[in-house]
Amino acid sequence: MRILITILSLLYSLVVGAQDMTKSKSECENLMNAALPFAEQMLRKHGEFFPYGAALKVNGEIASVAGYDGREQPLSNDIVRLLKDGFVKAAKSGEYKATALVYGVKVVLPSTGKKSDAIAVSLNHRDKYSVTVFFPYQLSNGQLSFGDVFAQKGEADVFSSK
Repeated sequence: MRILITILSLLYSLVVGAQDMTKSKSECENLMNAALPFAEQMLRKHGEFFPYGAALKVNGEIASVAGYDGREQPLSNDIVRLLKDGFVKAAKSGEYKATALVYGVKVVLPSTGKKSDAIAVSLNHRDKYSVTVFFPYQLSNGQLSFGDVFAQKGEADVFSSK
């Protein structure tokens, strides 16, 4: 799968705290690979998706995470905040090792300067690893195609500094 190889190469080459492949980075990559297919599936079937998440529990289990605020059509930003607040609470209690927040964004492509829809995956690990990976895409007649994946340093806002 071309996207998986691109992701792994890109994440490996990113300088986000450590030059070598670390356990936290590897755990975040695995979490992202588990979470991403749902966004792809929703885009193909419905042309959109609500923000959602996944978390790596301390026992190694991956949990799917969703947010609901009682509204049928909530704003995506409200669901992102709800999910992030839940991640922070669980991180403080020691329940999670890593989190992945998946949401839709408009991005400016580094290669062309043009705007594109993208799936964003915000990854945070308790060992101070944080990155946001962007998967630019085009959706036409139910056909989903991806552009060049890119990443940037994350906000590191889930796991508090000790």
